[in-house]
Amino acid sequence: MKSLTRSLILHERITTTEAKAKELRPMIEGLVTKARTGTPHARKLITATLSNERSMAKKLIAEIAPRYEGRKGGYTRIVKLPRRKSDGSKMAVIEFV
Repeated sequence: MKSLTRSLILHERITTTEAKAKELRPMIEGLVTKARTGTPHARKLITATLSNERSMAKKLIAEIAPRYEGRKGGYTRIVKLPRRKSDGSKMAVIEFV
């Protein structure tokens, strides 16, 4: 999940299985909520969650979180895609709104 979280923050849109997207959504929304506060404690928590990748934490706090200042939640969207041909897994795109 941590690698999916980092990929979503870096690319702002990823394609994955529907189950992984649904599992990722609460985790990333919690991080964005913490990033919106902008406190030093929130910054430390975000950095720790992202495996001490300060560049990811900086992007989340400086670029992504300010977009959602007036929003109370629902920072991500999951769009369902056709099933994967190889194994028939349900696919989805998770992205920031």
